[in-house]
Amino acid sequence: MKIIVVSDTHMPKRAKSLPKKLTEALKTADLIIHAGDWQTIDVYNELSSFAPVEGVYGNVDGEDVKSRFEQKKVLDINGYRIGIVHGHGQKGSTEKRALSAFSEEMVDVIVYGHSHIPIKKMVGDLLLFNPGSATDKRRQKKFSFGMITINGELHAEHIYYEDKQ
Repeated sequence: MKIIVVSDTHMPKRAKSLPKKLTEALKTADLIIHAGDWQTIDVYNELSSFAPVEGVYGNVDGEDVKSRFEQKKVLDINGYRIGIVHGHGQKGSTEKRALSAFSEEMVDVIVYGHSHIPIKKMVGDLLLFNPGSATDKRRQKKFSFGMITINGELHAEHIYYEDKQ
């Protein structure tokens, strides 16, 4: 199974369309996960033309997105539990808020966004994964999204690129 992971697309404010590097990967996706800050439901509609989409809402999302998605979600996929949350809030770092959101649940992976910083690291037996942003790199050197493959084992990686066109 190939899962494309995105967050913080902020469309149409930060981009008028999905970057070509991302759309090429989406063509072969079995599932798409969006970790919030879509900005409009149009992003969901576009992503849905490639593969089924799961996700959560973020702090800049309007009622159209909030009525379609929850604040956090757990997916059971091929024997792995993947928690999804945007990571916004008041106390602690984005990473700590993401971890806290699933402190009462057993998950193998936490996918989160908000910071626009690509992160892949283990916290004990838990994989913490932030795809960065495909359209708003902020202070990062490159734009990014994530890819999780599950083929018996789970593997996560970032896809980096310089041009969001």
